[in-house]
Amino acid sequence: MNMVIIGGGKIGQDLARMMLEKKHVISLIECNRARAERLANELDAEIIMGDGTNIKVLEKAHAKGCDCLMAVTGSDQDNLVAAQIGKNYFGAKKVIARASNPRNIETFRVLGITNTVSSTEIISKMIEQEADLSSMHLLATLNQGQVNISSMKVNSDSRIIGKALHAIDFPKDTLIISIIRNGDLIIPNGSSVIEFGDEVIALSDDKTRKPLVKMVCGRDT
Repeated sequence: MNMVIIGGGKIGQDLARMMLEKKHVISLIECNRARAERLANELDAEIIMGDGTNIKVLEKAHAKGCDCLMAVTGSDQDNLVAAQIGKNYFGAKKVIARASNPRNIETFRVLGITNTVSSTEIISKMIEQEADLSSMHLLATLNQGQVNISSMKVNSDSRIIGKALHAIDFPKDTLIISIIRNGDLIIPNGSSVIEFGDEVIALSDDKTRKPLVKMVCGRDT
């Protein structure tokens, strides 16, 4: 995949190295000249010195239609602006923004940047989600990334609609933590019935993510 990383600090560097190991093509934007020059010598990636909120700089980094744009500078404001430009102007297929202050996460999402996180590990996992898992949104990880907490939307053709949780044969080691229905949070029990449009919050591991999303969402997405 072709990826644009905005910000060459620790998180940006870690992400670039992770993605390069997975053979992705990386363009990294860094505004500090000395750091940009150092990264150009250390990483097998295209390093662009400039402001990641500048359209011409983003054009130089091949942001148009890129598979993933990650705004991970130390400035939440810059990350929000860069993510919005990447999404709305350049049509990046996936946009992820870092929020250093957790209180800003909801603001980012209200302004259209729904993939807003503060962890390098979560960002990496979000990038690597298979295409058919796009209906599953990673919320957090546990046990050094081995366990995922994710949200999934119940679509109209899901085969669990109308069934109580105790009657559903979920993949092994899967736990339904909560259900969000019409904006209300429900703490489920065995008799809780799944309805169309529910948002299901579940705990799973990497092996069970794919069968779980197919079961809950009802289709490959």
